[in-house]
Amino acid sequence: QVQLVESGGGLVQAGGSLRLSCAASGRTFSNYAMGWYRQTPGAQRELVAAVNPSGTTNVKDPVKGRFTISRDNAENTVYLEMNRLKPDDTAVYYCGPYPNTRNYWGQGTQVTVSS
Repeated sequence: QVQLVESGGGLVQAGGSLRLSCAASGRTFSNYAMGWYRQTPGAQRELVAAVNPSGTTNVKDPVKGRFTISRDNAENTVYLEMNRLKPDDTAVYYCGPYPNTRNYWGQGTQVTVSS
C-alpha cells in the first residue's frame, strides 16, 4: 500500500508559478518511478511528467519547457514546479507511481489559472 498526499495547488494568474509537493509513505519510495497527472471534469487523467528512481525525467509536450518534476528520495517527496502557467493548465493534479497499475492516488490538489 502507498499513501500519497498532494499539496501546493491554488489560484494563480496566467503567467504565474506554483510548486506542487507529494509526500509518499507506505512502501520503499525510492524504488518507484513517480508521476504527476492531471484531470479536468469529463476527461481522462493524463500524465504530465514522470521521474524515475535515479532522477531521469520525462515531461510531456503540453508542459515541456514550463514544468519541472523532481524528487527527494530522502524525504519521500516528489515535486512539480510549474512556471508560465496557462488557463489550459487548470485541473486537479495528482501524484502516483508511474505506471500506476494499482491505482494508488492521493486526494489531488486543485490548480486554477485565471486569464
